[in-house]
Amino acid sequence: MKPKRYIVWSTDREIDLSDPWQRKWYIQQVLSYGRAEDVAQLDWKEIRSILPELQLPQEVRRLWEDYFEYSEK
Repeated sequence: MKPKRYIVWSTDREIDLSDPWQRKWYIQQVLSYGRAEDVAQLDWKEIRSILPELQLPQEVRRLWEDYFEYSEK
């Protein structure tokens, strides 16, 4: 997958989403810098399961934690 420049600006290389580390890193980048249409393409169950492992800005983490907490009700 060729990354979008507004999400991943540090590399021109392909991202191998079958590699767990690269996939997690890419999801982290999309949640932090992606547009709504980019986030919509992610697997939200996967986001939920790896959220504690992601290094996200506090505001972004809080948004997703609140979203998943609210969606359980």
